[in-house]
Amino acid sequence: MKKLNPIGIFDSGYGGLTVMKEIVQVLPSYDYIYLGDNARAPYGTRSYDIVHKYTLQAIEWLFEEGCHLVILACNTASAKALRTIQQNDLPQIAPKRRVLGVIRPVTECITMYTKSNHVGVLGTTGTVSSQSYPIEIAKFFPDIKVAQEACPLWVPLVESGEYESPGADYFIKKHLENIISTDPLIDTLILGCTHYPLLIKKIKKYIPSSIKIISQGEIVSNSLKDYLKRHPEIETFCSKTGKYKFFTTDSPEIFAGYASLFFGQQIQAEHLDLA
Repeated sequence: MKKLNPIGIFDSGYGGLTVMKEIVQVLPSYDYIYLGDNARAPYGTRSYDIVHKYTLQAIEWLFEEGCHLVILACNTASAKALRTIQQNDLPQIAPKRRVLGVIRPVTECITMYTKSNHVGVLGTTGTVSSQSYPIEIAKFFPDIKVAQEACPLWVPLVESGEYESPGADYFIKKHLENIISTDPLIDTLILGCTHYPLLIKKIKKYIPSSIKIISQGEIVSNSLKDYLKRHPEIETFCSKTGKYKFFTTDSPEIFAGYASLFFGQQIQAEHLDLA
């Protein structure tokens, strides 16, 4: 794929595949390369410096593979590393290339969903502690009240394949009760982790039907489509043969096995050592 110029999609693990799935559906003609840093996941509890270091390593590798545009399909990387990379690193290493995240597209359109102006965010410890969602929402819509709930066990539940088990209900119900009790006026819940769409069925069991659930994939894919229209200087560098490849820093066999849950189809993956 080195002769192509794919759109790069990066995540600390599998969750970004839920975003890639939506992107491919909206923009099927482009080439894509996905990198999951599974060997060093999860990022959610790691420090800002470590998340920045790991994310930058991945971005530099994707640039070497011909990517002129990289999507951080990881809330933790978007929260802890994106701004530093955009402002400090890109001007030094690749001023004509771009890196985008998954948080801002969601926050920009939040008023399309909430009527009460009370929004909840469910995310990893890292995403919640970064305050990225409240900060970004406040930039556009200062009147919206944002409550957050860290759900540290939800990603392990998904990646261990236990997300549909009866045992998962306890942890899902607990965190939903926590956030709704924090602000009973919440009418919109943002799934601030790309793993969480696999938990939607169980989430719906424990919240009122009037509460809207926002999953990032559809929003990010449409935002990317709009971005490419507005930035022909980037779009023209993106090759369009409809091909995509997958890389993981862990076992390709294990990655491929789980990927079908997130991406919706069987894939083949290759190993990559970033360390």
